[in-house]
Formats: sequence, structure tokens, C-alpha cells
Amino acid sequence: MRASGNIIALAGWMILTFCAAATGVFVSTGGWYAELAKPSWNPPGWLFGPVWTLLYAMMAVAAWLVWTRGGWKAQRGPLGLYLAQWALNALWTPLFFGFHRPGLAFAEILVLLLAVVATMIAFRRVRLSAGLLLFPYALWVGFATVLNFTIWRLN
Repeated sequence: MRASGNIIALAGWMILTFCAAATGVFVSTGGWYAELAKPSWNPPGWLFGPVWTLLYAMMAVAAWLVWTRGGWKAQRGPLGLYLAQWALNALWTPLFFGFHRPGLAFAEILVLLLAVVATMIAFRRVRLSAGLLLFPYALWVGFATVLNFTIWRLN
């Protein structure tokens, strides 16, 4: 494949991956969330944007690295897992912030965490670096799962 095709494909994976964040545009994180009881270890609000920007970029590069090993035809399974976890990622924000359903969001994020781990394992089998790029994402989703559970129980 030509270098220009690889750059276009990487850009496509970036755009697709960052679209998961677009669900946040449709919900307000203000009033309702501000009023919730949160643990003392809840990260400051300003941290989420930079963290998710870095994680989405790493996720996109990981997917692209897998895609470069034969495209959709050769990597249907790992890339299908990626799209499944991506959809679950996009769904969590409306469940938690939009519908104000931390219990339902907790159930969903458990499934997301399992999907991320499965994707990480599948990517690792195709290309070690792709699996390793998803490791910080898995850690962050694990942390978010515990935070989601704690907020749900406190409220």
C-alpha cells in the first residue's frame, strides 16, 4: 500500500474513533452531575478532556496498525471487536450523563471493560504494539468502572 493510502486510512481511524466522543455533545454534564456525591478520589473535571484525547488517539493508531495487516478481510474479528467496544464507549456517556442512569451505565461499562480487554487481546495477537496501545485505555475504563460504581452507590 502506498504511504498516502496509509495516511488516509489512519485519518479515517482517527475520525471514526473520535466520533465516540461526539455523544458528549448531546448531553450536559453540568447541574445534575455537579450535585452528585462523589468520592474524594474523583479526578478533576479538566483532566477528562486531555486523557480521552490521548486515549482516543492511541485507540485509533492501534486499530490502524491491525488494519494494516490485511485490512477488513484479514482482520474482521479483531476490528469487529474494536467497533463493538467503540459503540459501547459511545453509549456510556448518554446513559450516565444524558439519562442520569448511573446504575444502568455501570452495567454497560462492565460490558465495555470486557470488550476492551477482548479487543486488546485480539489486537495483541495481530500486532503486539496494537495490543499495548490499548492497555492505558483498559486501565482507564477499569478506573472509570470503579468510579461509576462508587458514584452510583453514593447516590
